[in-house]
Amino acid sequence: MKDIPVRRGRRYIAALTAQGEHDRQDFKYAISDARKIARSVSAFANAAGGRLLIGVKDNGAVAGVRNEEDVYVVEQAAERYCDPPQAVEFMAYSFDTGVTVIEATISPAESRPVRVIEEDGRLRAYCRLADENIAVHPLMVRAWSRSGAVSVALDGDATRLVDLLRSPGDVRPEDVAVALGLSRRTANALIVDLAAMGVVTFRYSGGRWLLSGS
Repeated sequence: MKDIPVRRGRRYIAALTAQGEHDRQDFKYAISDARKIARSVSAFANAAGGRLLIGVKDNGAVAGVRNEEDVYVVEQAAERYCDPPQAVEFMAYSFDTGVTVIEATISPAESRPVRVIEEDGRLRAYCRLADENIAVHPLMVRAWSRSGAVSVALDGDATRLVDLLRSPGDVRPEDVAVALGLSRRTANALIVDLAAMGVVTFRYSGGRWLLSGS
């Protein structure tokens, strides 16, 4: 199987599947869509890393790898559809007679963002939250790109934004311009700068991205 040695691993795979899908683990019964896999690679790389268990159904049932080409599709997803390309490590485990599971491990990216080249040519970054791959807010992507390279005096509009985030209620990035009486461009730049400094953080709740003060 693509020159991957197959190890005995029934107990190991059983222990992993018992955990279910979570922020560092995703089950894949079959691999058919390279871009969909690229989203998983992006999500893990932009977070703490993770693994794909190929040959495992969504409910954790071990069915085994059906097509050896699955490994090539994962490699294609990571190399062709991720920007920058990502490395994936593969291990194969024998779960039962004739039943093999492949563990594809994605390490955390050295620098974020890792984005996916979507079908329309746009670049979109993902992150792993619980058992889902979530598209990252564009301002969060900009903040990642500038992390550690920004210094903003915490006064004026910056202080007003921090105070806004301390007040009751949810604040979406799109709400800041109106709430502070700023242009959308100025408000977005402020959010990006403070997020890059770690003063403002993004959190995902109820299907939307919100801002919080750190």
